[in-house]
Amino acid sequence: MRIVSLLPSTTEILFAIGAGDDVVGVTFECDFPPEARTRTVVSTSAMPHGLTPAEIDAYVVGAMARGEDLYHLAADALAGLDADLVVTQDLCAVCAVDVSVVDDALAHLGCTAEVLTIDPHTLDEVFASIVELGRVTGHLESAAALVDAQRARLDAVAQRVAGRPRPRVMLLEWTDPPYAPGHWVPEMVEAAGGVPLLGKAGAKSERVLWESIHEAAPDVVVVAPCGYDLAGATTLAEELVASDVLPTGVPVHPVDANASWARPGTRLVDGVEELAAILHPA
Repeated sequence: MRIVSLLPSTTEILFAIGAGDDVVGVTFECDFPPEARTRTVVSTSAMPHGLTPAEIDAYVVGAMARGEDLYHLAADALAGLDADLVVTQDLCAVCAVDVSVVDDALAHLGCTAEVLTIDPHTLDEVFASIVELGRVTGHLESAAALVDAQRARLDAVAQRVAGRPRPRVMLLEWTDPPYAPGHWVPEMVEAAGGVPLLGKAGAKSERVLWESIHEAAPDVVVVAPCGYDLAGATTLAEELVASDVLPTGVPVHPVDANASWARPGTRLVDGVEELAAILHPA
């Protein structure tokens, strides 16, 4: 089987369940495991490099209003890969190539590859997508074992934080303007022994006001901006602290959003374990 993965999270999953050798095409964001970088890149961002968070937000809002795509799909590269399976998403137009763009490209090329749409909104749905990828690629047993291991790790965290005070956590999925978390992220905060503020599990992330964040009275602020690694999140966290927009005296913790928060892949449990250690150092 020849697989094109148009999601960083899916690429991560495919390698984890033993289907990495079948992956022939990826996106420019597919950086884990490092071996994924050796595959043909078939999609790139339409966004200019070097924008600030505020400029990125303005660009995305403008492009969406104009009906413009945020990603370029290289049809020529896709045609040369002779894919049997293309994995895409219908979750977020900001996150990756939209499934409609993929369908149009394959129709134009006359390609008969199966298109699998991965669309998780919750942790259970993320785990279900891992199993589904295992089923479609012939690695069901290893996919199911991976999910069992991840659920066991979540159970271990739950046992260790049980009965402890639950800090109020304001996790920022974006910093300028601020966004409260959605999808699986509030569940991750709860699993780590915290109380998620403003965000709603299973829903889209939501733009909020700094005044609302102050009124929510967080005990901890976690900076997990979508699309940023730990170094980038650290820089943004430092800028927030310097700008004095956060509640006074509240500790601020940057985390690697790409690795363990924003992408619905195999490393979300890493994020839960990391946050549990932040909230409950003992």
